[in-house]
Amino acid sequence: MLNSRHSGTWSSFYASTAKGSVLDERTMSLIGLAAAIACDCEPCVESYLTKCNEVGITDVEISDVLAKVMAVSAGKNKVKFSRVMDGRNK
Repeated sequence: MLNSRHSGTWSSFYASTAKGSVLDERTMSLIGLAAAIACDCEPCVESYLTKCNEVGITDVEISDVLAKVMAVSAGKNKVKFSRVMDGRNK
């Protein structure tokens, strides 16, 4: 559990990321959703899905985000396993 100083600092930092300096609210919501999915943070996903709904993001757009996160994750595992196999074959 964070002490009050650390908790306050974290809360301030998190709040500062809510609005992008150049990215619009829809884009920031989709990025947040992608990060939440990639980090496997279920409460975060639920929160970002609510935010996406509030800013008018469609289920099709959310599906695109999920597909991209899945593709990146699968690619990471493919490269990692390929490196292990390459090391085995030397």
